[in-house]
Amino acid sequence: MTVSKEFIAFVCDHFSELGEINSRYMFGGAGVYAQGVMFALIASDTLYVKIDPQMKTELHELGCGPFMYDPGNGKEPKSMGYWTIPESAMDDPHEAVEWGQRALQFALSKQKKK
Repeated sequence: MTVSKEFIAFVCDHFSELGEINSRYMFGGAGVYAQGVMFALIASDTLYVKIDPQMKTELHELGCGPFMYDPGNGKEPKSMGYWTIPESAMDDPHEAVEWGQRALQFALSKQKKK
């Protein structure tokens, strides 16, 4: 899982309407943060957003897929609750921000429960 500085910059710029966007390298990828919470991740120069059950259904219907973590040692890969967004959103910052806003709101709601 590698991630390029250029792709991180692209994602942060793409989500700039959400406010201040930061990223942090982690486990060979990068977390994408706004308002102090991680709402997206980047792995192998692919963007994934945090999803709630409704978003999962919608993204699945649009042909998007989950980020899968492979722990190795013969264990089954696990979904981490992050999914790709439609390819059209990668070309349209306004569409990306709609998905990003929903992911951010879900991430914020999960943080409040902690």
